[in-house]
Parts: sequence; C-alpha cells; structure tokens
Amino acid sequence: MADGSDKTIAQGGAEFRGTNQTGMRAQNERVVLTLIRRHGALAKAEIARLSDLSAQTVSVIMRALEEDGLLLRGEPQRGRVGQPSVPMTLNPNGAFFLGLKIGRRSSEMVLTDFLGNILERRINLQVYPDYADVLRFALRAASDLQETLPKEAQSRIEGLGIAMPFQMWDWGPIIGVSPAQMEPWRHHDIQAELQAELPFPIFLQNDATAACAAELAFGTGSQPASMLSFYIAYFIGGGVVMEGGLYAGVTGNAGAIGSMPVPDAEGELRQLIDQASLVLLERALEARGIDPMTLWRTHAQWDIPDDIRNGWIAQAGRAIAHATHAAISVIDFPVIRIDGWMPSPIRAALVARVEAELAGLDFTGLERPVVQEGTVGADARALGAASQPLFRRFLTGLTR
Repeated sequence: MADGSDKTIAQGGAEFRGTNQTGMRAQNERVVLTLIRRHGALAKAEIARLSDLSAQTVSVIMRALEEDGLLLRGEPQRGRVGQPSVPMTLNPNGAFFLGLKIGRRSSEMVLTDFLGNILERRINLQVYPDYADVLRFALRAASDLQETLPKEAQSRIEGLGIAMPFQMWDWGPIIGVSPAQMEPWRHHDIQAELQAELPFPIFLQNDATAACAAELAFGTGSQPASMLSFYIAYFIGGGVVMEGGLYAGVTGNAGAIGSMPVPDAEGELRQLIDQASLVLLERALEARGIDPMTLWRTHAQWDIPDDIRNGWIAQAGRAIAHATHAAISVIDFPVIRIDGWMPSPIRAALVARVEAELAGLDFTGLERPVVQEGTVGADARALGAASQPLFRRFLTGLTR
C-alpha cells in the first residue's frame, strides 16, 4: 500500500519564491505571509533562505507588514554568534474574514481572525434554502458580526466568502420542495446582491471545494501535496488538491464526485450522491418516525438507532471506496481525506469501512491511496468560505 503521508506540500519551493525586482512588493508580501503561515514564527534570515529574496528586501517587507498590523515581533533569540534574530508571527487581529455557508438544511456565517480562528457565528436552520430568506439572513448576520468587533477593527474585515452548492435550482425535488420554490436561485446572483450592500469584496466557491480549501489552509498535521477530499453533508461532494494548491477547475466545480456513477449493493450503477449523502440517513430516520432535524441541530452527537447508523456507514463506505478506485485511475492521488457534518466516531467508522472496502478491490496497475480522516470537521464549509478572501488577498501558491 502506497504511503502518501510523507508527501507534504513543497516548502520554500517555486510557488513560494519571491522576486527582488521593484514593483513586486505585493507579491513578495504574499510570499512572506504564506511562509510564516506555513512554518510558524520566522526570522528574517530564515525567510530570505526559503524565499530566495535578499535580506534587505525581506527587511523592508517585514517592516511594512509590521506597520500594517499584519505581523507581530517576537522576543529576540540569541545564537552563538552575531546579532540576535527576531522571529515574526502573524497578528491574529491583523485581518478578519466572513464566511457564509449555504446548505440545504441550514445557513451559517462565521467571523474569523487572520489565523482562521472562529470568533463568532450566526446560524439559521431552514426547511429549505429560500433565496429571499438566505439573503436576509446573510445581510443581518454580516452586520451583527461586524458589530462584535471593536470599532477600530471593523475596517479590517477584508472580505466575505460564500460556500454553496452550484445550480441550486436543480435540487428542489431531491430536497422535497417544488422546483418553483428553488427557481429564484436561477434568476438571482447572491454574490452580486451582497456586493451591492456590503463594503468589502465578496467571493463565491462551491461548498465542497470550500471544505477542501479549509483542510488545506487550516488542517492540522502535514498536508499532502495532492489529495482527493470527500465532504459529506446533506449531499456528498469533493475537492481536489494538486501540487500543494487547491484545484477548482475551469468552471470552479472540479471534484464534483457526487455525480460519479458507482455500483450499489446489487451491482447497479447509481450516482455517489444517491449512496453516500446524509439525506439517506435523514430519510431512514423519517421512515422510523424519528425527527430528522436531529441531524442538523448538532454535529457533535447523534442519538439515532444503531442499525440505521451502521447501515448508512456500510452503504456510504462501499460507494466511496468505488469512487476512490475510479478517481485514482485518472489521477494518482496518494491521499484520500474524508470529512463532514457528523460526530467524529461516525467519521472514524466510515474511514475504517472505506479502507475495508478498498481492500477487496483490484488495484492492479494502481497505487492504493492512504485514507485519512479530515481534521477540520463540521466547520469546514464555513471556514473554507472565510478562507477565500484570505487566499485571494494575502497568500500565494495555494490555488491552481
């Protein structure tokens, strides 16, 4: 079995190199911020070595970033010879970001600091995502969250990212509402309408891709250079990391694995979305006379019958294993990450089931990937939404 755990994102590689030519300070600032985010506290000499920038250029950049409130100066570290080095770290209060997650059963907005810590959140449970209601919630939540910051910090909100399923208007019959109720999503542009009302830039990304972005930006432990991410919520979706960066594709919908045909228990081909989504768990609870909203009130613990839970894990695990097998025949992903809106014990059981199902598939001519649990959890889509302005305005080399 191939072990992809040691293939981490290139550090100090070409995507993190700077230039000493004039007129490129903005790009060089992004290089410095990205390196400090990746490595933690760094001194001038270390940044110069990792970036190929001159010590003088790094000094100018770090001074400017400190003056802008984006970096904090640490305590001098004395070595054996020469002047003590001064490590610099990211200032948590240097910038703030808003992330709006639009789901089928809930909408949520979070306020994060420069390090990706969630400071505040607002949640709206919903029977379905009515366009007008979601827009009203988003405007109200943005105003409320802005007011939670001190007056002097409110101008440091650098943008709002939206994470939502694309082509929402197609989901009416699947989520149990009429097509007419979802039709406003076809004729309105929520990104444009929020931009018209709010003073900072608005960004938009597919929700499963955003969850993958959160894993890339805020996940713990070493990050693989390439991976396929599965994120399971009302529907299952995916994201792709290639050569250390998030790959969204030409239309922004790369990793749309929910549409992948995979065999069910009888060998019939059905889309992954119909075999590994939480909507199946919801329907099973409804059939048993159990309130399905218990799944959406909290992700931390579900009080559901064992046979329903285990049946879903078995079905989803088999389907995800077949989707993985098909995906790595196209791109040799060394790592598969699985995360979602679910208690961590269920996520662990699902990963174990996928591993067991993969063991029974034929990998002749292929390298079997490592299957891992995601490390961000239920907040991945909202955090991924908030990461969009962070990626676009402050970092480099994390998108493809």
